[in-house]
Amino acid sequence: MAINLTKGQRIEIGLSKVGVGLGWDPNEGTGFDFDLDACAFMVGGNRKLPEDAFFVFYNNPKSPDGAVESSGDDTTGGSSDGDDETLTVELSRIDPRIQEIIFTVTIHDYETRKQNFGQVRNSFIRIYNAQTNEEIAKYELDEDFSIETAVEFGRLYKRGDEWKFEAMGIGYRGGLQYFVDKYA
Repeated sequence: MAINLTKGQRIEIGLSKVGVGLGWDPNEGTGFDFDLDACAFMVGGNRKLPEDAFFVFYNNPKSPDGAVESSGDDTTGGSSDGDDETLTVELSRIDPRIQEIIFTVTIHDYETRKQNFGQVRNSFIRIYNAQTNEEIAKYELDEDFSIETAVEFGRLYKRGDEWKFEAMGIGYRGGLQYFVDKYA
């Protein structure tokens, strides 16, 4: 049975291949599709990307070590009852320079479309065994992010030889460039 995480809660992963699924449902009435983008920032101990290629997203769907892979871009959201975008992480392949993988979601073209996370409902991040599809943990973003346009949903981080997951749920005003500036 999966664990329902709360903000700040941490769990041990204990898997070799992890799926990170992100889902959301847009509210109706903005006149535009909601194009949310899930990304992974693979950072070292200094919380910076060792190389730009360790930023995994729709235009760079696979990390250089082959450890993190994106499912691609769902440009409308709410297209399924499950994950809208997924990132698969093969923990044994992660470059030794990487100490943490931060999973973010941003709203594409939020300024033009006048969109924010207050217009999105049922958003979540879930961790599952990528070999069996068994859900391990789920974090539902139930806070009211009425003006935020970017969210750090969660992170995988290394402690000793073990990988753990932390539910973050930290919202920001800004887009994908905000996170690129923060981690590059």
